[in-house]
Amino acid sequence: MRSSFFIFSAGAIALAFTLTLTAPAPASAQELIIESWRNDDLALWQNEIIPAFEAENPGISVTFSPTAPTEYNAALNAKLEAGAAGDLITCRPFDVSLALYEAGHLADLDDMSAMSNFSDVAKSAWQTDDGSATFCVPMASVIHGFIYNRDAFDELGISVPQTEAEFFAALDAIKADGSYIPMAMGTNDQWEAATMGYNNIGPNYWRGEEGRLGLIDGSQKLTDSQWVEPYATLARWGEYLGDGYEAQTYPDSKNLFTLGRAAIYPAGSWEISGFNAQAEFEMGAFRPPVRNAGDTCYISDHTDIGIGMNVATPNADAARTFLAWVASPEFASIFGNALPGFFPLSKTPVTLEDPLAREFIGWRGQCESTIRSTYQILSRGTPNLENETWGASVAAIKGTSSPQELGQKLQEGLASWYGPQQ
Repeated sequence: MRSSFFIFSAGAIALAFTLTLTAPAPASAQELIIESWRNDDLALWQNEIIPAFEAENPGISVTFSPTAPTEYNAALNAKLEAGAAGDLITCRPFDVSLALYEAGHLADLDDMSAMSNFSDVAKSAWQTDDGSATFCVPMASVIHGFIYNRDAFDELGISVPQTEAEFFAALDAIKADGSYIPMAMGTNDQWEAATMGYNNIGPNYWRGEEGRLGLIDGSQKLTDSQWVEPYATLARWGEYLGDGYEAQTYPDSKNLFTLGRAAIYPAGSWEISGFNAQAEFEMGAFRPPVRNAGDTCYISDHTDIGIGMNVATPNADAARTFLAWVASPEFASIFGNALPGFFPLSKTPVTLEDPLAREFIGWRGQCESTIRSTYQILSRGTPNLENETWGASVAAIKGTSSPQELGQKLQEGLASWYGPQQ
């Protein structure tokens, strides 16, 4: 009995061995590598995004391979030139990614039907100047406004301001009480004053895209009232920022707010996750106040991150499958809820769980959206308009230059190299 079993088993082994030699090997999964600067997102990609995609696409495996943010541009360019970059490239907005496309590294994605899921404003950060090619799928934006200490407002009996008059009345009430610094923002790092100051309140003056595009086509100038008057408003901020704001850094400002020492924080929505973890009080958010009751409101809903395809990838079909999935409601829901404050850009509404994130994204239904005024085209030359706006915003708050002087200086700098402004 044992002998016959051995004979059968040996025959079976021989047959299996023969089949192994003659049968085709199963197809291996296509492997995609994602290049990114968002190394703080590694766990999100590994634990949530990639497993969800691979569950629906079992023939494709994905690896998220981030580089430190400050090293990303140089490292990515070196990899692309050496033919060693990943299949998918996480895209910063505007000129950095445009340069990659113009160098032949990013594929034109306009033939993907999934691109119809995004508005023209959402795609503008990853298009050629004439809009003829779109080379990254939009992933998320950040929205500007103000985060406030709800407990402080309740304690002082302050209502959420809707107009500039109400905003300054609230600041006056907080200052008069003396329990809190009215608003936490410093000028040491400069970009804060422009990003959370000028480009936060400014769209209500220059009417969002109308003004931004007017600068690009030359029909508006930085000496026009709608571009100068926001500096006059910023000039009023200085008296509410607390002692020593001139030397106050960005981390200092965040700490003052999350420790409960300041009542209002001029914000980008990217602060939500950190503030949720650090603040021990209830927070709320309000949009940039309009100048007069009944005015149309505008918000900076700034395109922040996208993802494109390396032209040299050997896995183009798999890469396009992944990009189409990034454009889906499923991805938007995962990303938007895992990173509250980074808002999906697809047209399909996403239900967000974080209450502060819901307040920010709710402004999309109330206001017109635009992007930061200096980011597209206008900061390619020297002097760089983005960097010059940093300095101008600081000078306005400190009162070292008049709004008119600042507008004139910025206009002269832009006109010195940008044809439509000459």
